Amino acid sequence: MALASSALTALVPLAILSGAVLSNLVHDDAAERIVKRYGLTGEGAKAVNSLFAPAEDTSAGAGIFGFVFLTISVLSFARASQRLFEQTWELKPLSVRNTRNGLWWILTLVGYTVLTGWLSAVFGEGKLGLVALVCQIPVNAAFLVWSGRVLSAKRIVWRDLFPFGVTAAVLMAAWSVGATVYLPRLFNSSVSRYGVVGAVFAMISALFAVMLALVASAALGREVRDELSRIREGRRPSDNEVRRQWDSVVEQARSRWRTARTQAARPQLKKPDH
Repeated sequence: MALASSALTALVPLAILSGAVLSNLVHDDAAERIVKRYGLTGEGAKAVNSLFAPAEDTSAGAGIFGFVFLTISVLSFARASQRLFEQTWELKPLSVRNTRNGLWWILTLVGYTVLTGWLSAVFGEGKLGLVALVCQIPVNAAFLVWSGRVLSAKRIVWRDLFPFGVTAAVLMAAWSVGATVYLPRLFNSSVSRYGVVGAVFAMISALFAVMLALVASAALGREVRDELSRIREGRRPSDNEVRRQWDSVVEQARSRWRTARTQAARPQLKKPDH
């Protein structure tokens, strides 16, 4: 949830910025691309247009303030992502000492957002946008692997990040297909209940699913790395240890099954009649 909240405050302004950058290349802005990509209609589409609509007649001071706010928001998201890699790979926290790499990651994140937005705008035809998804999978995998390398201050080697990057890219593609079906209903129900702010709630829910996939992919990538390291070093548990662990799992399953059967067979106490 912390990652999803940080992503919301960082990616919404980035989406508006990328829409402004791509305005000379494509005709649709960020809101229109989101509406078309996920087939939003009715109140949900109106709320997204209101949320992503750029402010008009902004002064230089407001522009400078917005740029500072965007930098702080994205840097906070970078710190949250940095903690994900540090905790998963059990690294010593660097906190603000890794700010330079965080700023470099922010610049790459802007380029990544623009590139994926361009792919969605150009190849996102069709209800599910499968062509754009296929094109985005290697881009997502490369960006995620590079992110782990930079945000960890190069303390994680490239090959250890490959399982995480590939798994996360595939899960994100699967989520995108499911979101095409589920998000219109989620946006419409949230907006009808809470108004425009319901679009923010819907976006947090959607980002929560994405961050859950990233956390699960990081944990899986770490386990795959450890297992491959044991295989390369020729380390494996003894047959007796494997058998003991298996017997323990089987016994726990049998015990829970017996407990469930006992509870199901126990007669229900009837409430006294008044």
